[in-house]
Amino acid sequence: MSDQELYNAIFDPRTIALIGASGDESKNTSRPQRFLRRHGYAGRIVPVNPGRSEIFGEKAYPDVAAVPGAIDHAFIMVATAAVPAALQQCVAKSIPVVTVYSDGFAEAGAAGRARQQQLNAIIRGSGTRLVGPNCIGLLSTHTHLALSVNAVLEKLDITPGGLAIVSQSGSMMGGLMSRGLGRGVGFSKLISVGNEADLGVAELAGLLVDDPHTDAILLFMETIRDAPQLARTARRAYGAGKPVIVYKLGRSEAGQDLAASHTGAMAGTAEAADTFFKAHGMLRVDTLETLFELPALVQGRRPATRCRVAAMTTTGGGAACVVDRIGTYGVDVVGPTDGLIAALARQKITINASRVTDLTLAGARKEIYGVVLNALLASDHCELVLAVVGSSAQFQPQIAIEPIIEADRRNKVLAVFLAPHAETSLRLLAQAGVAAFRTPESCADAIRAWCEWTAPVPILAPDVLGTASARALLGGLEHLNEQQACAVFAALGVPQAQTAVMADADSKVDIEFPVAAKILSSDIVHKTDAGGVVLNLGDAEALKQAALNILARVREQHPQARLDGILVQHMEQGLAEVIVGYKRDPQIGPLVVIGVGGVLAQIYHDFAMRLAPVTPEIALEMIAEVKGLALIRGYRGSPPGDCAALAKAVAAFSRLAAFADVGEAEINPLIVKQQGVVAIDGLIVRR
Repeated sequence: MSDQELYNAIFDPRTIALIGASGDESKNTSRPQRFLRRHGYAGRIVPVNPGRSEIFGEKAYPDVAAVPGAIDHAFIMVATAAVPAALQQCVAKSIPVVTVYSDGFAEAGAAGRARQQQLNAIIRGSGTRLVGPNCIGLLSTHTHLALSVNAVLEKLDITPGGLAIVSQSGSMMGGLMSRGLGRGVGFSKLISVGNEADLGVAELAGLLVDDPHTDAILLFMETIRDAPQLARTARRAYGAGKPVIVYKLGRSEAGQDLAASHTGAMAGTAEAADTFFKAHGMLRVDTLETLFELPALVQGRRPATRCRVAAMTTTGGGAACVVDRIGTYGVDVVGPTDGLIAALARQKITINASRVTDLTLAGARKEIYGVVLNALLASDHCELVLAVVGSSAQFQPQIAIEPIIEADRRNKVLAVFLAPHAETSLRLLAQAGVAAFRTPESCADAIRAWCEWTAPVPILAPDVLGTASARALLGGLEHLNEQQACAVFAALGVPQAQTAVMADADSKVDIEFPVAAKILSSDIVHKTDAGGVVLNLGDAEALKQAALNILARVREQHPQARLDGILVQHMEQGLAEVIVGYKRDPQIGPLVVIGVGGVLAQIYHDFAMRLAPVTPEIALEMIAEVKGLALIRGYRGSPPGDCAALAKAVAAFSRLAAFADVGEAEINPLIVKQQGVVAIDGLIVRR
């Protein structure tokens, strides 16, 4: 079916079948029918229950097959074991959309996953689409569709508005609705997706991109199940001027214990998700309050090329609560220019050049507050104005808020934080479309999200033809040692250090001293930890002794490891050591990472990440983000490293995205010199 037909069946159905409907008001299964009528649904409701002939005044039927006429949407609420049969009847009836409230599927372990696969098998090849299972339901305000078992709909009247929510948590739907309504916002659509056996966040959000009633799409996510589809949806939404704002659980998620490389450990789920959201033009927030308060700040706007913030306040402490926090995010808070100070002085208003324009002593007088606010909004020294209001917001809402509402904010982003609890002022600001915040945390979070917001980046296709020689080197090898991994990187275009291999301690090598000796084994990932590395060997005798010692230590610690000999490498010197990593994230896909290299790379946690592959230009942006690489950027007069060569090597390395069977890869370190770069160590882990 077309997207419009799918949209109509989900959000604007003419006939709804409630399979398993109950006439007992104490049961959850009675709620959808009662809620639909309570909230004004005007379509046809068909209760399906073999034990009843009538439910709440509506004629009931024993099964779907007995229902006369077409059904647009079925809502299944029967016991888990009875769901497959009910779904089969829906498919036979050619019902376009079926929502399954019943649980006991993929969320219930292996047996549940098997039951869910059975549901997928039933709809496969049919024209029926499935929402759920384990789905609490959905709401569409403009069609008065309250097709849900959520108890909040018993008493809560939903205000129509421009925000749509797609949630992976059914239990949070009531909380999201009540929090949003408590902030004076209105909703167009709310839908929980359950287990996403068929229709999921990405496709459902995609339907909202073309919804004339939706201005912004809010996602409450626990995981990313269909990254390619979500990326397409987010990019379409950006093009349509509808911001996609994400609250995703998992900031502190553990689960990198099985990562073989430093990169695999550093590039965790939270970091990968951040990279994904940013690359596709989405905004990620850290607090639930921001989820509802951020839309007013970004609707109708595009990302700023700079994010300088000018702050003004009538309460110094209140402003500090926000400014301190946004400072930790690296947001640039700027004071007024000399020209602006002089212009205000000519109007008998005195301010100083401090970062926060404090009008506390002047009070909340409109003739001062309004003039200063408009001057900041008109100035070109900032992109966002933060206005912090003190106690007057609570006790004199008209006086305190009037100059903000009347301000000329056509060309500037305006954020308002009210230090006291001031519902009247918040309501007035919301009605005027001004982004107002209840807490300093949500205000700072919103400013951070706005600052980090970018347009969707170009998507580069992996260069399959250009990686043919690297593919040949990978061959059918399941495990690669360092020499083999580095040969692949060299084929991609990453310069390598001079190396040779000793089959045993008595082997001779033709290589320039001093050298490093390293155990060569695909079974030993972290060679230093295994005692498999000796540096700065000055002659052949020292090399021989080092080889004997390395082999002895490694055999003692790893008696089962396959040993391919000793890798001998010319000692390289440079200005900095960089780690360049690659990871194919199971949710996001290929990622490339750069950071401060060496054995402490994982501890520093100072890195930049992008979707792979990248261009040299994008790699230069990554280099600029890593604090520890300031030295090679010429920090405080230090000799700059060859950042162009580094960027070229990173871009070449990122072409590993062409290989679906490479799970992780790493160069650690890549030595950056004044002229050129050289790879010292390499790792490839197959999937």
